[in-house]
Amino acid sequence: MLMAIAPERNFTTAEIAQELGLSRHHLSKILQQLARGGIVATRRGSGGGVVLARPTDAIRVGEVVRLLEDGHVLVECFATSGGACSLDRHCRLKARLRSAERAFLEDLDRSTLTDVMLPPVRVA
Repeated sequence: MLMAIAPERNFTTAEIAQELGLSRHHLSKILQQLARGGIVATRRGSGGGVVLARPTDAIRVGEVVRLLEDGHVLVECFATSGGACSLDRHCRLKARLRSAERAFLEDLDRSTLTDVMLPPVRVA
């Protein structure tokens, strides 16, 4: 959302980390995932940084959430292993949770980065 304000601008990880109050190490991991998913492009070295790889209206919020949440499950029983849930064989909630998760992501898919970008900063 921050980068959408100036989509052609090259942002450094230091300035994004400072603006969002994140550690540079944590931010680097996030940016790597976004780069693998084709959301951002990264450049190393002098003049390096990160820039949006596509126009803001071509980036769906649901796509970003899926990339960043890949490998994380909503509830333990959604894990490939089934987790340690003792109710799994008798649970009637699991199907509803799956349906809610799908609806959540489908709703996010209706919004683009343009729809949710931060308002431009006004310099007085």
